[in-house]
Amino acid sequence: MITACVLSPGGRPTVSEIEDLHATLPANTIWLDATEASDEERAWLERMVADDVPEDDEMDDIEQSSRFRIGSGGVQILSLFPQDISGDDVHGVNMSLMLRGNLLLTTHEDEISVMRLLRRRIRRSHNPPDTALDILLHLHELKVDKLSDMIEKAYDTLEDTSRGITADDDIEGTLKSLIDLEKSNSLNLQALYDTRRALRFINRSFETQLDNHQKRIIDEILNDIESILPHTQFLANKINFQMAAAMGYTNHKQNKIIKIFSVAAVVFMPPTWIASVYGMNFKRIPELDWAFGYPISIGLMVISAALTYLFFRKKGWL
Repeated sequence: MITACVLSPGGRPTVSEIEDLHATLPANTIWLDATEASDEERAWLERMVADDVPEDDEMDDIEQSSRFRIGSGGVQILSLFPQDISGDDVHGVNMSLMLRGNLLLTTHEDEISVMRLLRRRIRRSHNPPDTALDILLHLHELKVDKLSDMIEKAYDTLEDTSRGITADDDIEGTLKSLIDLEKSNSLNLQALYDTRRALRFINRSFETQLDNHQKRIIDEILNDIESILPHTQFLANKINFQMAAAMGYTNHKQNKIIKIFSVAAVVFMPPTWIASVYGMNFKRIPELDWAFGYPISIGLMVISAALTYLFFRKKGWL
């Protein structure tokens, strides 16, 4: 799917979907967004905008030179966007942002909630972005806001998992939530560093083109990132602590169960020894002829077990 943002004669941007791939690029187009582009849509983009639209595997490169490039056709940035799937499950989506003159081309393989928010802002805002560079900055601003919301949600999840650690009903669910949270926090941290590098790259690449308002937006976003980064480290420490606490509590419960079995085995060892003696198949065992031999042997078993149990209690082992 390809969505176009076109400036109307009055200067206000409008967002609509490109359906006719045989048509030319609408005049005054400042933004094209391609989501899971088909081969036909990719060919149309290469014909109208860029000579080479990056493939999905090319957007996974981690080298600095691959993620931030300046070429004859313009500037290309690869940026990571964490995306909620369901509950605490999060995965990262790499997006390509190509800025050529006053046209921004964004391509990505999965739908991203930030893109929907940007389109909504353009449609409903009283002061929408009206240049490709403004859209690029608004996109990063919404991305950082989204990351901040995800970190706040992580704090709420940690409150739930802290109570779930000592609950006996769903320790496995608590451990799964902590594992999902660790994955989400790692992606958030990676996305924050990625965004900071991207904004610094934009600042350098468009130093002479940025107006005071755009510079202020970049500075504000960078300040927000610096204020959010310590929270990701705190969350990482908190997650690791709760993981260790959950595993320790689980081991403690298992040790208590093993302790019960161990004590039971020791308590019943003397009665077992008495029963084994009188279960021997020798012809001459004097007690076998006693009239009260059976109740005496049962009494010895009970007394020996009781004395062993009381000894354990006195020592504080129970």
